[in-house]
Amino acid sequence: MASPDLNLLFALDALLAEGSVARAARRLRLSPSAMSRTLARLREATGDPLLVRAGRGLVATPRAEELRRQVGRAVQDAEALLRPAELLDLRRLDRVFTLRTNEGFVEEFGPRLVARVEADAPRVRLRFAAKSNKDAMSLRDAAIDLEIGVAGETGPEVRIQALFRDRFIGAVRADHRLSEGTVAPERYAAGRHISVSRRGREKGPIDEALGTFGLQRTIVCMVSGFSAALALARASDLIASVPERHTAGARAGMHSFALPVATVEVTISMLWHPRLDADPAQRWLRECVREVCAGR
Repeated sequence: MASPDLNLLFALDALLAEGSVARAARRLRLSPSAMSRTLARLREATGDPLLVRAGRGLVATPRAEELRRQVGRAVQDAEALLRPAELLDLRRLDRVFTLRTNEGFVEEFGPRLVARVEADAPRVRLRFAAKSNKDAMSLRDAAIDLEIGVAGETGPEVRIQALFRDRFIGAVRADHRLSEGTVAPERYAAGRHISVSRRGREKGPIDEALGTFGLQRTIVCMVSGFSAALALARASDLIASVPERHTAGARAGMHSFALPVATVEVTISMLWHPRLDADPAQRWLRECVREVCAGR
């Protein structure tokens, strides 16, 4: 029995990642016709059509979805084996790393991360990109080096590592009526509140938790970020409910208190594409992020 052509693994990885013969051909620097012939060979080898026509595009079959994770890891391991070992000279490293995260992370951890990176690699620049969406395509195309936030639905090939857990707390101006005494669910619900939602949602988990007590809070305004919520609360009688670690610096001079209802803690993680997993500079960057988030 003839040995399989292992080059087909790289072609399969490109086809499943791109979902397009033309884009996979560009990625591997082949002609579209050559990639079409390779897809035909893959179909014959696997006994499955792998990608089928759906309108103007192609969609993966169930078998292809099963193979996606396996082939991604196989290609990554092969690339790592064939990549020559290099010593990373951080003092001469001249690169721009793009991190996609929300403004709260930038405000709280950004200054320390910039200082940590600059101490090792003075020529490296960090670009913080806004979290307009969570598509895995930007990670796959290397437009984004790291995604930092709550991990939602991701592609099966994306690497995820938890950084820390965060909980929501209440924040009011220093002389607010809630700055004294115990904040019971009734006192908290009776106040005037700010809702934070990038999607403009008025209600959320806090409202669901209050509902178990038969309580409902009054939402006076909605904003898209925690910094805006804290700015409003600092200058008014409004109550902001914000993540504790993300807003430690922004809450300076304000009164903070534990929410009187149980809410689920959130796990903040960093996400990256496997093709960057073994890159020495990328590994160093991820270690910098881990150290800063751990407070080291």
